[in-house]
Amino acid sequence: MDYQNLNFQISDLNLEKKYFFSVFGLYLFSLGTVILGYSFYLLLESVGLVERNVITWNAQGLLWFLILFCISIFILFLPIEFFNIFKIYNSTFKDLIINIISVIVTSLLFLVIFQYLINPQNLIVNDVVSIGKAVSFSGFIAIPLIMFLQHNLKRTIEISDSFSYSLIFFIWILTSQVFL
Repeated sequence: MDYQNLNFQISDLNLEKKYFFSVFGLYLFSLGTVILGYSFYLLLESVGLVERNVITWNAQGLLWFLILFCISIFILFLPIEFFNIFKIYNSTFKDLIINIISVIVTSLLFLVIFQYLINPQNLIVNDVVSIGKAVSFSGFIAIPLIMFLQHNLKRTIEISDSFSYSLIFFIWILTSQVFL
């Protein structure tokens, strides 16, 4: 292995916005999807299809369903309208390092927001804060490993770049459920 070439690649990191926007979009997609799932759970609870654990009366559940539904739709709208990058650029080792750094920085930023800036006043807001923390922890632990595996297995298994975005998104949601 040519270590001088590897050191030159790592020292020549160029943080382009396409790397950050693709990772930031993935984070927002994951966060919006998990909050959307929680809002539908509140709807099921208020209709009476599941046992009542979170809400105390039906109108409270319907109100929080509507609030969280609108918030999640807005969060899911942001990457589609403003970033418009649905591809993980993970073809070289430099791309892998930049993506991993972007995932960790994005997760750290949102973890600080959910940990310190949002004050959980009731059970539902506390659950939303827990959802945000779970998505951030998933970004710390699972997503860099998946990106590393995807980069190393790209030579043996043909994975298109558009499919890799969907795969990382799906795994981000699954690992967020594990951290809940």
